[in-house]
Amino acid sequence: MPPLSISRRRFGQWCALSAMPAWTRAQSRAGERVRIAVGGQSVLYYLPLTVAQELGFFRDEGLDVQVQDHPGGALALRAVHESEADVCCGAYDHVIRQQPQGVVLRSLVLLGRTPQLALAASVRNWPVRSVAGFKGLRVGVTAPGSSTQFLASLWLNQSGVPLDQVTFVGTGTAASALAALRQGRVHALCHADPVLTMLEQRGEVRLLADTRTLKGSAEIFGGSMPGACLYAPQAFVQRQPAQVQALANALVHALKWLQTASPADLVRVVPQPFLLGDRSAYLAAFHKVRETLSPDGLMPDDGPATALRAVARLQPEFSPTRVDLHKTFSNDWVRKAKLKFQI
Repeated sequence: MPPLSISRRRFGQWCALSAMPAWTRAQSRAGERVRIAVGGQSVLYYLPLTVAQELGFFRDEGLDVQVQDHPGGALALRAVHESEADVCCGAYDHVIRQQPQGVVLRSLVLLGRTPQLALAASVRNWPVRSVAGFKGLRVGVTAPGSSTQFLASLWLNQSGVPLDQVTFVGTGTAASALAALRQGRVHALCHADPVLTMLEQRGEVRLLADTRTLKGSAEIFGGSMPGACLYAPQAFVQRQPAQVQALANALVHALKWLQTASPADLVRVVPQPFLLGDRSAYLAAFHKVRETLSPDGLMPDDGPATALRAVARLQPEFSPTRVDLHKTFSNDWVRKAKLKFQI
């Protein structure tokens, strides 16, 4: 049998691999594990995350992503705090609200250019036509402390409604939120699509405030209000720079795909349970919010300042001077991803 021929370079690579611990070699083959916490993945708010997961964009970047779905954004954030998840897909306002508490989070990729939420009153259980009629009523939100409660509180506060006269009830997302409204457990619902569109199409709700369009959001917030983003603790950003860039690449790839995706493309990609048994309503909801999806993942210039003003309006004790907006986001990873995908 002739001697086995091997180049010096290949021999060096083989030796380096052999010297690695077995678990490290296995991880290299399988992809680097990253745990992403999210508060209700089925809503359109998190569609770019779903696309990246379902089309294998994370895998293409060498990542083994485990998505942990929670009933609301506040619970997803808690998973990161408790080291049960590495990063979080949630509202940018969480990043700002956490900094004065000594928690430094950084937005890596912006997914939505508006909060994509609406506040709607039940036609059957609450016939009042003004927001000021909220006294003593129950408002459904995904989870206490989540972005849905933050935005509902902001709208009510701006309308002169004392928040101590309103009870916020955690309803979770999708089917559980629909059931809470239809069964009368809440009088109104602050939620994302496709839930709101389904209720609208069936004449079950009356809209009171809406940020599912660029125009509607700008009217409420007075500027570009960032919505969903992928954010991570600063410690993770510093410890795992390669994973951070890989995550950004996958989500920017998903955002690019969504710019040209047809309804048929979307239905093939989105898991069937996310459609809630009503494909046409889901696609109608997607058509409505499509313009609010970020085209490339970049944070708009006025976005952080708009979000900071919104938080300060709702919380008088909140001092904007205690927030360094430059530490709440960076566009560096997205710019590199844009070069890769020629956006």
